[in-house]
Amino acid sequence: MKNLIALIIIIFVTAAAAHAQDHRFDPPWNMPPQSKVMFTIPGLDNVPDLFGDINDPQLVVFFAGNQFMCLDDLVAAFKKQYPAYQRIFAETLPPGILARQIEGGSITIGNMRITLQPDVYTDGKKHIDQMLPFFSATEPYAYNRLAIMVQKGNPKQVKGLKDLGRDDVRVSMPNPEWESIGRGIEEAYVKAGGEDLKNNIMTKKVKDSSTYLTEIHHRQSPMRILYDQSDAAPVWYTEVFYQQMIGHPVEMVEIPVSENISATYTAGLLKKAPHPQAAKDFMEFLVSPDAKAIYKKYAFIIK
Repeated sequence: MKNLIALIIIIFVTAAAAHAQDHRFDPPWNMPPQSKVMFTIPGLDNVPDLFGDINDPQLVVFFAGNQFMCLDDLVAAFKKQYPAYQRIFAETLPPGILARQIEGGSITIGNMRITLQPDVYTDGKKHIDQMLPFFSATEPYAYNRLAIMVQKGNPKQVKGLKDLGRDDVRVSMPNPEWESIGRGIEEAYVKAGGEDLKNNIMTKKVKDSSTYLTEIHHRQSPMRILYDQSDAAPVWYTEVFYQQMIGHPVEMVEIPVSENISATYTAGLLKKAPHPQAAKDFMEFLVSPDAKAIYKKYAFIIK
């Protein structure tokens, strides 16, 4: 009997170790809030794009997802500057998904349905401009540009966007259907190699599966690089910077200005904000020196 129990323990420990190894790079890549019960299991129960207090929040903010690395510092600094707000909920899903959530009034993830509406929504300026009827005020606060994420050592020797058209380079590409960065990257492909390069990566290579279109680009592209499912991923510069900051084995291939595109992160205060004063306070905070310093820390451009 003792031998059987020992064998069961060995099998359980071995399986747990294998699971941990298989998911060693999985998010969340932020610091979760503390609770009496901490129950996050990579690959099984893990919701990295929902932050903070979902029960009776005093402020709700929807961030275009590629800002997730700033959330811990932003929320802490905002609470310090505005101590009246301690229950804050934020989402960092892809912007196209967030826009649909605003327009439709709810979202379901797994078995959980969320009907909270944001006080503030942040996205690229072009998308915010398309949704102007929803906002009573808008404000730009940070800027970004593209880079290419590759595996440590850059085994495929990717030197620029043109190399993403090679047959031997597996590409992880944000889906332009709901990711504005995807459309921006397509513009960069045309700058680097004309319509032929764009069509090769986005049509031919999608058909033969050497270009993978993501569902959640700011999580999937780094994970596909880290787990050797893709060789190169065009992403925002800050996403490669952050993966290196937290010690993940990736490298950055910079894209020259002549082939690059830029993003202007803009916040919109919702006309129907459930917490209007909190929304105004957060809008002011986003353009404050403290918030700008946080974005600069994570390699966003501040003007």
